[in-house]
Amino acid sequence: MKLSTLNIIVFVGLIAIVGVLTMQLLMLNQAYAFEKKEIGEKIHFALQDVVNKIYRDNNSDLPAASPIKKVSEDYYVVNVDDTFEAPILEYYLNLEFQKVKMDMDYEYAIYDCASDEMVYGEYISSSGTAEKNEKKCENCFTKKEGLVYYFAVRFPDLKYSYISSLQQYWIYTGVLFLVLVIYVYSVFLLLKQKKYSELQKDFINNMTHEFKTPLSSILIASNYAAKQPEIERNVKLNKYLEIIIEQSNKLNLHIEKILNVAKSDEMHRGIHKKEFNIVDSLELVKENALLKYGHANVNLTSLKDSYSLYADEFHFYNIAFNILENAMKYGPNGSTEVNINLVETDKKLEIRFSDNGPGIPKDHIDYVFDRFYRVPRENREEVEGFGIGLFYVKKICDLHKWKISIANNPEKGITVTIAIPKKQIQ
Repeated sequence: MKLSTLNIIVFVGLIAIVGVLTMQLLMLNQAYAFEKKEIGEKIHFALQDVVNKIYRDNNSDLPAASPIKKVSEDYYVVNVDDTFEAPILEYYLNLEFQKVKMDMDYEYAIYDCASDEMVYGEYISSSGTAEKNEKKCENCFTKKEGLVYYFAVRFPDLKYSYISSLQQYWIYTGVLFLVLVIYVYSVFLLLKQKKYSELQKDFINNMTHEFKTPLSSILIASNYAAKQPEIERNVKLNKYLEIIIEQSNKLNLHIEKILNVAKSDEMHRGIHKKEFNIVDSLELVKENALLKYGHANVNLTSLKDSYSLYADEFHFYNIAFNILENAMKYGPNGSTEVNINLVETDKKLEIRFSDNGPGIPKDHIDYVFDRFYRVPRENREEVEGFGIGLFYVKKICDLHKWKISIANNPEKGITVTIAIPKKQIQ
């Protein structure tokens, strides 16, 4: 994925999540305002009914102006402007608050003309009974100048009631915040990992290119020196030069493999598909592998002489050679046997590479296609490699939309299977 495309996806995702979170916060704010308004109206209607009952008991006419004054969010003053008794007031308050379903604690105080002070009444719990409570605040009630017959009501848990009544909204908002944090953290890790991947790729490219220049010079000089008469006549020097050339060629091959893997993220650009015969290509792989590993025995079995495949012939040859070479390298010395079978099913053509080697331990078989992963083997320290061959094989299969699998045989060895969809076979 290109960096620009990644940036667009990250930006759009962030905008979407922030947009949803903003809408949720707006809804939470509206719900909070609606809840405040609803509770405020309940309190006002309940206190108005209390005043009406007091005036009715005293056979007095109701005043034209509203007797209820809202001092703060949780503090109300009610100007009765007529005589009333504390027990009657408490009874009416409980009755009217229950009618409007005000299930919260409250406390009240009454103005006393004789002492010119607010006299604390009771702390009434949500159940409607007076009780002793640590939340009592007798000093919270203040005098209201200009009034004589009045009382005040305070709701100590009113703000907490708003929060608890909007519990669902708070949960949804919290979940969205969590999603946003996880998203930002994931993007941060993704960009960090991409940066490390770019650094790793640049390092591999620079390292391999720096190796290739002196290695090419060594090969040119070694090949030139090997042709000199003095070297040809000296058996020891000739042998040493052969070792230098052989090992230099082997190192050059490893460098080429590393370069291919380093470019694997953009390998789809290097795929050049054309029609070719799978059987012919596998025959060529077999011949070249036997030239390198003369001790092996390779058998190719196919029901047909020709299977025309539309794919990249160069990469197909490389992955088949990689699989066959691995079987020969790790197989029993002098008796390695590899069978290549082409098997048709209803929906696919399977190419199966089976060998008689030692197999792969169960703990490691799931990781053989990982980059740079090497299976630890006994008595195989001399077998060289970087653990990139099968990673390259898996990458090419994925680019062609082929399925590759590996499994231990019931008796001995392993079987690597490449499954090609029938629709790709011409």
